Amino acid sequence: MPAGPDAARPDPAEPVCSARGCHAAPSWALKWNNPKLHAPDYRKVWLACDAHVDDLEGFLSWERGFLVEREPFTAPGAADRQTH
Repeated sequence: MPAGPDAARPDPAEPVCSARGCHAAPSWALKWNNPKLHAPDYRKVWLACDAHVDDLEGFLSWERGFLVEREPFTAPGAADRQTH
């Protein structure tokens, strides 16, 4: 395991929850759009673990009105890693 300031950082190739300081694997994708900045069909995505999905969804929808959809998230290639 590496030492120093990067020791606690997750593998940058692995997706993590978008909540500040959380390094958990995400299970939800929150797709959102800021209508003042983005075209109507553009989507930004925040990933969320089960512990943070409600807080992040609340921030995007109730406080900002940005949330467009919430859907389950599976990391690309996750099925391949589980079967090998």
